[in-house]
Amino acid sequence: MQDNRPTRRDLLRMAAAGAAGSTLAPFAFAQGAWPAKPVVMIVPFPAGGGTDAFARPLAAQFAKQTGKQLVIDNRGGAGGTLGATLASRAAPDGYNTFMGAVHHTIAPAIYPKLDYDLQRDLVPITLVAKVPQVVVVNPNRIPAKTFKEFLALVKANPGKYNYASAGSGTSHHLAGELFKLQTKTFITHIPYRGAGPALQDLITGSADLMFDGLGSSAAHIKGGRIRALMVSGDKRNPAFPDVPCAAEMGLPDYTVTTWYGTWMPKGTPADIQQHMFDETRKAIQSEELKAIWAQNGAEFPNLTQQQFAAFIDGEIKRWATVVKAANVKLD
Repeated sequence: MQDNRPTRRDLLRMAAAGAAGSTLAPFAFAQGAWPAKPVVMIVPFPAGGGTDAFARPLAAQFAKQTGKQLVIDNRGGAGGTLGATLASRAAPDGYNTFMGAVHHTIAPAIYPKLDYDLQRDLVPITLVAKVPQVVVVNPNRIPAKTFKEFLALVKANPGKYNYASAGSGTSHHLAGELFKLQTKTFITHIPYRGAGPALQDLITGSADLMFDGLGSSAAHIKGGRIRALMVSGDKRNPAFPDVPCAAEMGLPDYTVTTWYGTWMPKGTPADIQQHMFDETRKAIQSEELKAIWAQNGAEFPNLTQQQFAAFIDGEIKRWATVVKAANVKLD
């Protein structure tokens, strides 16, 4: 059957055509007090995903601090790379920023050709949040109440169950492939255009399970709409102390973390970068956002711009090794 879905380049062309109004505004360096007008933040996934779970509270706190809006512009598609491309082409005038994620350090190893270079075309500002990956299931589709029951179920039924992801090449995808590799199981991958749509299908029962960042799943786990079976890594998450970690379940090497950070287009004045860094750090350290981060099972790694840049470089190298070892291919 012919696949009539638009390609990544098709999506990019369509999005670029409509981007001129906000993100591709005529170039003009910011003058005077910053911000003097609303700042646009491109979020490269549809609303309702993990990036949104941190971007929107941050935007509200930013407005409270500065008196100017931080406008969220959701530009989903192509595993987050479409939004990153638009951000890389935005005017470096201090009024365009971008909230990306771990997915963007995976993309160079997944996509044979990207329309941007994360380290060349965008300037890292700050690491916003870090959360473990969590194995979540639809309780009506998968009856297992514990991780051990779940593992026995998928081992006994290779190919019967599917997992939704935020798109090919995202951390959700890599987490699923690593899980399959380490547990010697087979679960069918279904890529979506973001964690929000994937989660919605998981909740309604169109998908069986998901390897999700805890930030986007937290509220749904607490609401009983999905069931958490395991968090990645070697420790339990304080927000979900009853959910076992991978090391406890016999998977000591299953460590997948979803993190979110902000960038600005290359050429953005250094003083504006510093202002954005300071306002973001101030917002995340507010009591309001501390509470939200805790509810989402997130921590705030307090890195400088230089430390964040080094972190990104390390993540690109690490994920390239993982992609090669897991032999991950685009769907």
